[in-house]
Amino acid sequence: MPLITVTSVKGRTAEQKRKIGDAVQAALVESGVPAKDRFQRFLDLSAEDFLYDTQYPDLTEPRSSQFTIIEILFSVGRSVKVKKKILGSLLPQLSALGLEGKDVFVVFKETAWENWAFANGEILHA
Repeated sequence: MPLITVTSVKGRTAEQKRKIGDAVQAALVESGVPAKDRFQRFLDLSAEDFLYDTQYPDLTEPRSSQFTIIEILFSVGRSVKVKKKILGSLLPQLSALGLEGKDVFVVFKETAWENWAFANGEILHA
């Protein structure tokens, strides 16, 4: 039940966004998330509203204007091993789309199971 937020500077086409979303979903499915469990949103910001350090933490080559933040919110309990598996699958797929690893910032966020109400105000796991 991950909720994905992809944030970047305006300018990507609908097809580019779909391909990024497909890559994220494939990496999640590979880690055990059901294929139909896909909830993604894309935030397109103006350059003036999307500020980031181009070399943190000590990158040898600066980030480009393609810099993208991918936030993965899911229920608490995923191990570091699972998170590394997601990253290991995701980064090569994004690279194949032309999005270099230096331009990809992934953050995992966790919340308790009782914080999800998918429809009709029903909390499924409480």
